[in-house]
Amino acid sequence: MPQREIVTQELASLFGALSHPHRVRIIEELGQSEQDVNHLAEILKCSHSRVSQHLKQLKAHRLVTPRREGRHVYYSLAEPRVARWVLEGLDFTEAALLQPGRIRAAMASARDEWGEK
Repeated sequence: MPQREIVTQELASLFGALSHPHRVRIIEELGQSEQDVNHLAEILKCSHSRVSQHLKQLKAHRLVTPRREGRHVYYSLAEPRVARWVLEGLDFTEAALLQPGRIRAAMASARDEWGEK
């Protein structure tokens, strides 16, 4: 298999791992600090099992790493720069918006909340 094909498949797989809003949010939350499944479920307003499924996919793509402490498992980013990289994606999305308003305000809020802390 040509090397370019291998690389493009790997990149497509990475982008696929980030193709769900909850997984993007998990990346951003873990960019702030390590979290357990219960806390992420509370933030995302979804079930414990759904968050676990998202974390399993992120772990399979080597984006998050678990740390066990007794019966609790805490997750952190395997590479903290990925949170900044995802945040930079706002630049592309924001530039493509034709109308300001609610989405642009939400992006500004996310940039402030997830940005340089």
